Amino acid sequence: MDIKQSVIDFWNNRPCNIKHSDKQIGTKEYFEEVSNRKFFVESHILDFVHFKNYNNKKVLEVGCGIGTTAHKFIEHGADYTGIDISEESINVAKERFKLFNLNGTLSVNDIEQCVLNDQFDLVYSFGVLHHTPDINKAIENIHRMLKPGGEFKLMLYASNSWKKFCIDSGLDQFEAQNGCPVAYTFSHEEVIKLLKNFVNIDIKQDHIFQYNIESYKNYEYKKEPWFENMPPELIETLEKNIGWHLLITCFKE
Repeated sequence: MDIKQSVIDFWNNRPCNIKHSDKQIGTKEYFEEVSNRKFFVESHILDFVHFKNYNNKKVLEVGCGIGTTAHKFIEHGADYTGIDISEESINVAKERFKLFNLNGTLSVNDIEQCVLNDQFDLVYSFGVLHHTPDINKAIENIHRMLKPGGEFKLMLYASNSWKKFCIDSGLDQFEAQNGCPVAYTFSHEEVIKLLKNFVNIDIKQDHIFQYNIESYKNYEYKKEPWFENMPPELIETLEKNIGWHLLITCFKE
């Protein structure tokens, strides 16, 4: 089996955030709880993406998963297209769209290969491209599908991060990358090189997962003792310097 098929199989077997709720998959309660959990644990997304800015804008989301962020974009008036390599993820996202009467386009597609006919104001990809075997090819395609002056927002895993230090020391906590056949991490310098065809590159760092995993799996939010007893100002300082997420904004010239 080639690496691409391994990645497809991995995300078909466990679509991202599929376990963010213990309610019946496909119900209104399930999708609402998934969204609430997503934006509570990763609240920095709301600062990274001001959804209201994309009203009447053509938005492509690369790696839309089960449609959590898609829902936000569409609620705020975006002309939305979402693609994902996982058929199972797209199937669940389509259930969400039908249940909430969301207008947008969803398809199973590989960003390394697909070229959509539209030209987009924004391409958004959060926590996806570092799982793509040929990330350079993916970014070439994204650049091609952006309008001149179009915006590219993405999140990549940071190599200089608390999380990576834990992984390298055998202290890893279960998270989205666990067991995935491809999970790259990047330095700031590597990001600049990766995005060589873009301009006005801005990179911020954020997010350290603070919760006890076993409690979290049971939908309880209990911080690990070392975070529970740490002043909020110190946690924020750590996140801005050794957070797991590189929050990147850049533009097509």
